[in-house]
Amino acid sequence: MIVTIVGAGNMARGIGTRALAGGHSVRLHDRDRAKAEDLAAALGRAAPGSDATAADADTVADSDVVVLALPYPAGRDLAAAWAGALAGKAVVDISNPVDFTTFDSLVVPPGTSAAEQIAAAAPESRVVKAFNTTFAGPLVTGEVAGRPLDVFIAGDDDTAKRTVTELVSAAGLRPLDVGPLRRARELEAFQFLHMASQERLGLNWSSAVAILP
Repeated sequence: MIVTIVGAGNMARGIGTRALAGGHSVRLHDRDRAKAEDLAAALGRAAPGSDATAADADTVADSDVVVLALPYPAGRDLAAAWAGALAGKAVVDISNPVDFTTFDSLVVPPGTSAAEQIAAAAPESRVVKAFNTTFAGPLVTGEVAGRPLDVFIAGDDDTAKRTVTELVSAAGLRPLDVGPLRRARELEAFQFLHMASQERLGLNWSSAVAILP
């Protein structure tokens, strides 16, 4: 499938690495095209023979999945601006709406989530929450302590969730369907705790959230 990743930061690198490992084509879009080109080149060097290129916004039309690898509220604002182009598309929100100035709270009102706000901003898209509980470093390797990463998936559209599940599985990760999009509220809150615990627990952003049988 064609996976368009909007953003060219560390999470875009991690998700792009995994998508290429799964045999998919990756299109990278960033408002700074040079950043997208640099990341595409780096991904190509890491996975010779893979298909990773920088792309303009119109690449969305040919995409099977659009990953918003953007912080909140930038992802919400872009979804609103691209609402027409995203209609009918599986759109993955990976964000965690943390107040990074204080690192003390979430910035969405109680009873909602970044993912639900993105869905409201682009109401004809099919928003799926995924990858928000995975850090960029472990995504590049695909595992922590020899165990494939768990990727929690929440969404209201079954077809979109199946598409994201296929993307995650092909990447060598374990997809876990946790229910409707409103479960993004718990996923975002839990990842906030995970993030806030990094320094206290000496985890150095190399940990992962997993469900063990």
